[in-house]
Amino acid sequence: MSTYITADTIRFLREQRALTQRALAERIGVTDKAVSKWESGRGLPDISLIEPLAEALGVSVAELLTGDVRENVNRAGNMMRSKFYVCPICGNVVHALGEGSFSCCGSQLLPQDAEEPDEEHGLAVTYSDGSWHVALDHPMTKQHYISFIAYVTSGAAHLVKLYPEQACEARIPAAGSGYVYAYCNQHGLFRVRTPRRR
Repeated sequence: MSTYITADTIRFLREQRALTQRALAERIGVTDKAVSKWESGRGLPDISLIEPLAEALGVSVAELLTGDVRENVNRAGNMMRSKFYVCPICGNVVHALGEGSFSCCGSQLLPQDAEEPDEEHGLAVTYSDGSWHVALDHPMTKQHYISFIAYVTSGAAHLVKLYPEQACEARIPAAGSGYVYAYCNQHGLFRVRTPRRR
């Protein structure tokens, strides 16, 4: 029988936080012998202890269960390095200043890689009256549609959520040069640089 949470993961995370078995046990309300059993592989934490254990070890429940612990290396986030994460099940959108660890509907979300638009996903970006007008000649059916359009500059991000059967366009207040993104629910994320204003 395979397990998700491993003895090595618990031990590694406890030692990384400079906690004794007793200190960890006190934080989650068990005995130090219970922690010793978990770390030696002679038992597993009760399901009701998984969330408090993850919190005490400073990781998410997903990281604790998979053993894949991520450390935030982009502490001085840069808007121009923004990442978008989209849930493949419900379509929820997460915008982050850099890579992160996100989950939704029980799935670990992966950062979307922005590509240059192809013929089917050409973004027309024009400037008028202090705003960018972004339009795509793209189907907007319930099966195939543009989920959102986003405009990102060095200091701000503006996201417009789109829905099937509505116009595939957005008007976004201009705030300097940056990138315009469009996310197709079938083909992924596309990006273009805003044109120079005249």
